[in-house]
Amino acid sequence: MLRSTRLFGGKRHVTFSLPLDDPHGPVSVVGSFNDWTPGVHELIPRRDGTRTVALVLPPGTHRFRYLAADGHWFDDDDVPHVDGEGGVITIEV
Repeated sequence: MLRSTRLFGGKRHVTFSLPLDDPHGPVSVVGSFNDWTPGVHELIPRRDGTRTVALVLPPGTHRFRYLAADGHWFDDDDVPHVDGEGGVITIEV
C-alpha cells in the first residue's frame, strides 16, 4: 500500500507499507529512485502490525518493486499501474 502527501517544490512524501509478516523476513523497496539497490530502503516494523518506509520523491515517473528474503521480488497489488519493470508512481508538479 502507498500513501502520499504533497510537499514543497512538487515533491511528495511517499510511504510504502506492507503487512508485518507477509512475506516473512526483511523486505526493502527497490526502484529507480535508489538505483535498484537492495537494502537501502528496508521496511521497518511498526506497532500497528505493518512495516513501512517513507521517502521524499521529486516530480517524475518512478518505478519500484519489493525485494524480500531469498531474492523474492514482488509488486504492490494496490498500485494503480504496474508494467514490466514494477509499480509506477507518477509525481506531477
